[in-house]
Amino acid sequence: MSVQTPPTLLKLARQALLRDEALAMSSVEELPRELFPALFKEALDGRKTMLIKTMVAAWPFPCLPVGALMVTPDLETLKAVLDGVDMRLTREFHPRRQKLQILDLRNVNHAFWNTWAGEEECDYLTETVDEKQVVTILPRHALKDCLSVVVDFYIHYCLKDEEACLLQWAQQRKAYINFCCVKMKIWALPFYVIQGILEVFHPKHIQEFKLNIGWIEDTVSRFTPCFGQMTNLHTLSLAPTYNKTFKHGWTTSPREQKYVNKFISQFSNLKGLQHLSMKGLGFLRDHMKQLFGCLRKPLETLSITHYQISQSDLDSFSCSQRLFQLKHLDMRGIILLLLDIMPLKVLLENLADTLQSLDLKGCRMSNSQLTVLIPALSHCSKLTKVNFYNNNFSMPILKDFLRHTANLNKLNVEQYPAPLECYDDLGALSTELFVQLCAELMDTLLAVRQPKNISFASEVCVRCRERCVYALGPRLCLCWQ
Repeated sequence: MSVQTPPTLLKLARQALLRDEALAMSSVEELPRELFPALFKEALDGRKTMLIKTMVAAWPFPCLPVGALMVTPDLETLKAVLDGVDMRLTREFHPRRQKLQILDLRNVNHAFWNTWAGEEECDYLTETVDEKQVVTILPRHALKDCLSVVVDFYIHYCLKDEEACLLQWAQQRKAYINFCCVKMKIWALPFYVIQGILEVFHPKHIQEFKLNIGWIEDTVSRFTPCFGQMTNLHTLSLAPTYNKTFKHGWTTSPREQKYVNKFISQFSNLKGLQHLSMKGLGFLRDHMKQLFGCLRKPLETLSITHYQISQSDLDSFSCSQRLFQLKHLDMRGIILLLLDIMPLKVLLENLADTLQSLDLKGCRMSNSQLTVLIPALSHCSKLTKVNFYNNNFSMPILKDFLRHTANLNKLNVEQYPAPLECYDDLGALSTELFVQLCAELMDTLLAVRQPKNISFASEVCVRCRERCVYALGPRLCLCWQ
């Protein structure tokens, strides 16, 4: 017969308080600190909004990481937390209570909730979480003089009720609360809404920013001043919604040129930028050298995808030293067929000791272009992932490349196109040749090294929109099954 461990006095006290919410609210100022974390979690789980509000107002620790507990958006719970902050700011405090410095609304794991934080441990948590993630982007006096609210924003198409509530509350209190957004991702919002968000959550606090909007002239001109203030940015991703960008032809008017130059010049303010992604931004064509010249430190990630790169843009790859420490290079959808590929070779030669992933999917490269790159690629010994899907390589050149990969023993993912010999003159795939030639390519590679995760794939079938893929064996598209 098993003996159950009796509940602790703290647990019994919590249960009694949760049964009598009025008692809990009236005595919250006198509760010992050790009761607060677990009682607050249970109040959130039970959606006891009045108790939540009262406990926020009396919170005895420097940091309240409530976002870690609000995995599912809940407007009423959010309102209770914000009402508790208002109550705290407008009432007299018990002298033994510490001043709440950080209200963290981000949905991130937080050690605070895994163990009760005593006086020394609470200071440690404040130092590790608040100092590293907040003080680095807020002036130190901000943590001493007034409350700081930390959030992440991921907004698609429109503001949800919780986001609208928080934004309205913040707009009314921005004069005496520091609002900090660490990660911001916005998709297809009107720019006047974005401006309203950035007026509250100042751009200088943002460390990771992803923006998908229509890049028309007015948007670029209005975004540029905000962009230049993102001085602590380390990750930037820009893309158009529905390929909407103000430059569609090969020439740029003087007015457009002025907007582009001013936009690019703001990169010189991004002193910590390490990860840069630009998708389909046609107005940056012929401006890559200028942009790379504005970078303040070497990039770790460069992703330039899905637009018509010019030869002058590609030439800048070989002479921009801010690119010479890249770990990740993504050029998906950049058509290279008619360009001189030598600048890319020079870049790869400079990345022999750093490059970890290379994505050249859909570049429509030819045999001769891959031949140029093979010597440089064969020395990129840190590579863990390569993607060459949708390029035009024949059987002999693919075999030659695979024979030169003996040094690439860290590759975990390899994706290669099916050889050109698999297709007839009209571009139709022969599944028999596909299976036969891919098996032969696999044997060629096995004679050099043991691959981990490798596949050869056909073009996407125009009827079923699937590929034929050869990995451990063939997996044909739906039309052939």
